[in-house]
Amino acid sequence: MLDVTAKTLLEVDDVCQSYSAATLVLDHVSLRLEQNEIVGLLGRSGCGKSSLLRIVAGLTPPAAGEVKYRGSPVMGPFDGVAMVFQSFALFPWLSVLDNVEIGLKARRVPGPQARKRALAAIDLIGLDGFETAYPKELSGGMRQRVGFARALVVQPDILLMDEPFSALDVLTAETLRGDLLDLWVEGRMPIKSILMVTHNIEEAVLMCDRIVILSSNPGRVAAEIKVGLHHPRNRLDPAFRHLVDEIYATMTRKSDSEKVHGGRFPGMGIGMALTRISTNTFAGMLEEIAAPPYNGKADIPALAESLHMEVDDLFPVAETLQLLRFVEIADADITLTEVGKRFADVDTDTRKAIFRDHLLTYVPVAARIKHVLDERPSHQAPASRFREELEDYMSEDQAKITIATVTNWGRYAEVFAYDETSEVFSIADLH
Repeated sequence: MLDVTAKTLLEVDDVCQSYSAATLVLDHVSLRLEQNEIVGLLGRSGCGKSSLLRIVAGLTPPAAGEVKYRGSPVMGPFDGVAMVFQSFALFPWLSVLDNVEIGLKARRVPGPQARKRALAAIDLIGLDGFETAYPKELSGGMRQRVGFARALVVQPDILLMDEPFSALDVLTAETLRGDLLDLWVEGRMPIKSILMVTHNIEEAVLMCDRIVILSSNPGRVAAEIKVGLHHPRNRLDPAFRHLVDEIYATMTRKSDSEKVHGGRFPGMGIGMALTRISTNTFAGMLEEIAAPPYNGKADIPALAESLHMEVDDLFPVAETLQLLRFVEIADADITLTEVGKRFADVDTDTRKAIFRDHLLTYVPVAARIKHVLDERPSHQAPASRFREELEDYMSEDQAKITIATVTNWGRYAEVFAYDETSEVFSIADLH
């Protein structure tokens, strides 16, 4: 039975999730959501943020652990929550009014009452006058406003938001974010709390009262940070910038497990999963850090801004450069090593030679491919031979990405050649 007086709306206790024997997505995640707060789930792609949100909504059962809403176990979809998605998820054949009403019809709200509530929600979210328009006639920002109206009209206790601003351009996202914060601060939204997924650190600090940071591979609660700033918040406020720096530092700090295993790359040795990153991206970041105003050492938030990169884009590049020993990451700073400085300053052929040495030294799967090719009389080997070996340590998809990544790196460094048609590695055709 629901405890309607409970201050704690949501309890997530030791939730685990996995989609295969080789892929643990969430590992014993626990959190609480109280009344009158916005809580952000912050982390990179693959950390399980969206998976956790779907579990909270009752859309997906956890592999282990429990979710409770007002003290009662969540066994499936329930009326206490509504969700806003990244992709708008509107029905294109329905008008704005019909799209907003559809959730009320599903809950068997009488027609006149449903129409009244839908019109009020449309007005609240700033779409008055567009009731008869269809999604194709609306801008991206207006379509997302319809998504918010559809979620708010059912008057849930908890509004779940899955990166609702990430599909919008910067100015539209900023406007919609500001309008929603105004409604929240003024107490005009018919909800009690918000749980939102984001990978944008500044967005989390701008909106949230608490930020739960999830690590990756698998997703675990790495830290919980309280945001004690009053609304409206100023991005240029020193206290705001300090929190942003603190979160960047937390997200780049290694856990005890990562210190043992030598980084944030799942697995050890040949089982190290790689992220698909181009050598041009590596070179661009190293050149940016080497140049003024950084001169070899950059504050990561400032670097993200100057490169126009989000967390999901910047961190994998920075951490792979750290794996290759071209940079060192400490707190919220990224510093070029001596070889990183040299790489940024030399010609293309010398860069390739440096990259080749570090690739074979620090990326075990590259060294394995080179060793097999050297040992075989034909100096050839099918890519499937290495993919199958990797699948003992990681998922099939991760193995494919890892092989594709090391293939591109190996070709750039002229360690081996690769024929796309036959999917065969070789060293005979390098020159």
